[in-house]
Amino acid sequence: MKKAVILLSGGLDSVTVLAMAKEQGFECYTLSFNYGQRHDVELVAAQKLSKQGGAVEHKVITIDLRSIGGSALTDTNIDVPEQIEEGIPVTYVPARNTVFLSIALGWAEVLSAQAIFVGVNAVDYSGYPDCRPQFIEAFEHLANVATKASIEGQKLSIRAPLINMTKADIIQQGIRLGIDYSQTISCYQADSQGHACGRCDSCRFRQQGFEQAGITDPTLYQQ
Repeated sequence: MKKAVILLSGGLDSVTVLAMAKEQGFECYTLSFNYGQRHDVELVAAQKLSKQGGAVEHKVITIDLRSIGGSALTDTNIDVPEQIEEGIPVTYVPARNTVFLSIALGWAEVLSAQAIFVGVNAVDYSGYPDCRPQFIEAFEHLANVATKASIEGQKLSIRAPLINMTKADIIQQGIRLGIDYSQTISCYQADSQGHACGRCDSCRFRQQGFEQAGITDPTLYQQ
């Protein structure tokens, strides 16, 4: 059976990707990161969603990106913005997706997996440079020159099935696949119970997505 590593944050997008990979017939291995994010309650959600989604195995890798800082998600001295910003916002975490995909690449090679799935999106995204098609294409090229497996003829694909979808499209796809989005956490500053703030840009994109999809927002909010 073909295998895939799925980057699973515990949020709306990544759990949809897990369900899509399963539908495509992949045996799924999920990977999450404890990278010093202030919203680490998402890791509890990721573990639960991995099990519900039928993953074979779930790993959590610890990397302390707080040590380099530069993001409101890893540096408590930088406030999480409560309105959508122009340009690249302070919630961008330097090199995060490059680091995550690199580790996923290593596990994929160990598993003899044929694909890595990632839930990046270039339509309703927050201006992050590592959510663009150019980044995915470049990393796939890197993956296929950087590993023993690729040299021996086993090519790997980096799959970003949400990259050209709106948030509403993603939600409608997930509902079709039977996802319970109330179990997901997308908020940048969720509380210890996983309740969303409803004010950060991630919450706002999520709210707009449910509204545009014509589906009641099941998110648990702090107020």
